[in-house]
Amino acid sequence: MPFLSLNPSREDYWRSVVLFGLNSASFKFALAKSLLEFAPSTQSFVRLDELAVPFIKHLAEHLKISDKQGTSRSSGFLNSVRRFKSGEIDLNAVGKITVSHGFDNVIDAFHVVNRDPIPVRFFTDERKNKGGIVITDELFKLKESVQFLNLSPEAEGRWRLVETAWQLKLNPALLIVRFDPQSSLLFARDERRRRIDVTSSRQALDGYQKGKCFYCFRDISIDPANADLADVDHFLPHTLLLRGETEENLDGVWNLVLACRECNRGERGKSARIPELKYLERLHTRNTFLIDSHHPLRETLIAQTGLTEQARQQYLQAHYNEAKRRLIHDWSPLEEMEAAF
Repeated sequence: MPFLSLNPSREDYWRSVVLFGLNSASFKFALAKSLLEFAPSTQSFVRLDELAVPFIKHLAEHLKISDKQGTSRSSGFLNSVRRFKSGEIDLNAVGKITVSHGFDNVIDAFHVVNRDPIPVRFFTDERKNKGGIVITDELFKLKESVQFLNLSPEAEGRWRLVETAWQLKLNPALLIVRFDPQSSLLFARDERRRRIDVTSSRQALDGYQKGKCFYCFRDISIDPANADLADVDHFLPHTLLLRGETEENLDGVWNLVLACRECNRGERGKSARIPELKYLERLHTRNTFLIDSHHPLRETLIAQTGLTEQARQQYLQAHYNEAKRRLIHDWSPLEEMEAAF
């Protein structure tokens, strides 16, 4: 689990569950988003029928986007959510089914990453004794973090990538994703070459930068309504492509990072300059996080930059050198916070 530091923070543990955990169905994402809805309250005990309401809501919303929500051929519980979505049964009926069967595996597996449980728990399982879960201080304290508002969109972004792979009948590691610079959306194409918008690039990438600006490590926001919304930055400037000075795909995920506005386009920001060489190593590290975690963007990055780590390093170095020869000047932020990755 290379993304986590030697002393993981509470946010690191949460992100390891959502962003790095394996998924045979989308229930973990639905549970994660549901738990985040309870975090701002002071309610420590949550009955299963209470937890079922947001859990069903999130699953029903995604069934409208993609009917494929897992690798299993059939699921009695998911079928009940489908019936609720179509109006065949009401919330009370699907709620009873959810309490009986919807949480069978997801509650047990939620805190498991790489086959082992993480040392921090965001809830304890009290289904047998009390018929619900007990939210721990770890979850309540998440809401005090400046990163809290980013966590739900990050879960949404990961969910959309995984379900798109299922929808296209692909292993999530084989999904080829492209970037639309006009909308900042990531998209894929189906077997008929039709475009499928997957998710915001901000939602997909933020957790793998730990919610920090790629360059200065300040906290960033991925909320479109936030005045400090992060920019989607081309590490090697997009101006090279616009001027016709390269044929390389600078809109590739390999070249996209999230940056605060000050670093990207502030008075002393990066603008059309290339980052100093040390940031090339950071870019390689970020891309390696995604590849080694078997993230749905894994195959996209390999296809864009190379099959082996050595090939990917050579790819980055070659295109960095090309950009340096053309743009000459490099850049670094005036101030950089403690390194986050």
